[in-house]
Amino acid sequence: MPRYALKIEYDGGPFVGWQRQTAQTSVQGTIEAALAKLEPGTHKIAAAGRTDAGVHALGQVAHADLTRDWEPFRLSEALNYHLRPAPIAITACAEVAPDWHARFSALERHYLFRLLSRRPPAVHLRGRVWHVKPRLDMAAMQAGAAHLVGKHDFTTFRSTVCQADSPVKTLDEITITEHDAPAGREFRFFLRARSFLHNQVRSIVGSLERVGAGSWPPEQVKAALEARDRAACGPVCPPQGLYLSEVIYPDDPFA
Repeated sequence: MPRYALKIEYDGGPFVGWQRQTAQTSVQGTIEAALAKLEPGTHKIAAAGRTDAGVHALGQVAHADLTRDWEPFRLSEALNYHLRPAPIAITACAEVAPDWHARFSALERHYLFRLLSRRPPAVHLRGRVWHVKPRLDMAAMQAGAAHLVGKHDFTTFRSTVCQADSPVKTLDEITITEHDAPAGREFRFFLRARSFLHNQVRSIVGSLERVGAGSWPPEQVKAALEARDRAACGPVCPPQGLYLSEVIYPDDPFA
């Protein structure tokens, strides 16, 4: 039974998230339904990460086991045909070893968060960014973010319903960049780690926005981290600015 790795791009807006849910439209369920049109039967695919409702992906990765030997390009083309009109695209496909796993073989996950700072409402970027009105201080946010890089207990920055065995994670990188945007500024937060806790990225960005707006000094991020208390976290930002941008493997299956 050949196994195929799929690189997937999607708009998370119409979905309840990645994970299949009864009687609700999920990304996983939509792709599995497309697979069933190619090979009738029940399909169960596994992904590198389970994104929440409204979260987007530029480079989600999943694997599927099929009975036929498919030429990878033809498989991706057939899936994209049957995925229409859902806002999901298979951007690459590769046959992989039977023991290769989209989740467990991954070395790193990369997330991008887009934040639009301007007074007028977001129009063309609506649903693609978190829109805030305050002008933000990037240097202050960078100073706050520096306290979070490394191995820490991230209890403060994870959801109360997080199912991870431990709140201890190693955050390898947070980079913040500033870009011109119509009538405002766009800030992009790039976070890199082997794995993340539930709502960790959105909790971190929400707290850093408070620093950028001047409501928190940068040192409060350190105090919040050391409190190991969810109540010390800033507001959790909405999902529409968050993108699973890339998943890194020892050997890139799509190279």
